[in-house]
Amino acid sequence: MIEVWLFKSFENLDGKGKPGRMLAALSRIGSAFGIGREKPTPQVSLAEACVPDGHRAYVMGDIHGRADLLKGVLAKIETDLRTAPFNTHLVYLGDYVDRGHQSREVIDLIVDFSPPQVNVVTIAGNHEEAMLGFLEDPVGMSDWLKYGGDATVHSYGIAVPPGVLTRAKIMAIAEALEANLPREHRLFLESLDDWFQLGDYMFVHAGIDPTRSLDRQNPQQTRWMREPFLSHPRPYDKVVVHGHTITDGPEFRDNRISLDTGAYYSGLLTCVVLEGASRRVL
Repeated sequence: MIEVWLFKSFENLDGKGKPGRMLAALSRIGSAFGIGREKPTPQVSLAEACVPDGHRAYVMGDIHGRADLLKGVLAKIETDLRTAPFNTHLVYLGDYVDRGHQSREVIDLIVDFSPPQVNVVTIAGNHEEAMLGFLEDPVGMSDWLKYGGDATVHSYGIAVPPGVLTRAKIMAIAEALEANLPREHRLFLESLDDWFQLGDYMFVHAGIDPTRSLDRQNPQQTRWMREPFLSHPRPYDKVVVHGHTITDGPEFRDNRISLDTGAYYSGLLTCVVLEGASRRVL
């Protein structure tokens, strides 16, 4: 109210709606006294991070077409669920398709695995974004076929012809994929979440923009981000749990947890369990 009164007072004096330097000076005075300033959000380090009481979260890194590995991890989760609290979450961090040869089977497994009383969260990765982009604009997004999309279309029974990918070849692949993609798979890809928050954790595919508050993140960046997120030294409002950037094993940093362990070539698909203040690799 103080700022509005000041503005209107000088608007009347000026007569043109341009209060000029006097209002600017008063605005600086207001800022000095905290008028209109957002209260800083407390930052949380990994040592302090918790999920709410009575909750447990299973969090899985990038799968990339390795249905064989996913089956093994889901079997472990099913066994571990015997001791789980009522509020249990299964969070997939994205990149279900491409590179590995069983993308179709991966989506089938995720869609079909829905234990009672488990909240399943499926976050969008950059590879799902690229796949949908190819379906919408095959020629413009044809590079997807060079970065793992060829394995995905093959899992849907479509061969990528040898030689240069001409416009005609690209359109033929896109039409075949559109025809062979089950409706349930299309709905799955189109309904993925951008991120998920639970207690002191925020779950995204790739990372966040350190210069923005968590409620102002751009989905493009949460799916594609590497730097300056990876090297950012300070804690955020929440500990960020992510995939996208391959590491030899799960990494636990002060401000983030990284879970992409290169499953498609390493044979290691990582799942971390968060409960209370504890963290364990399943």
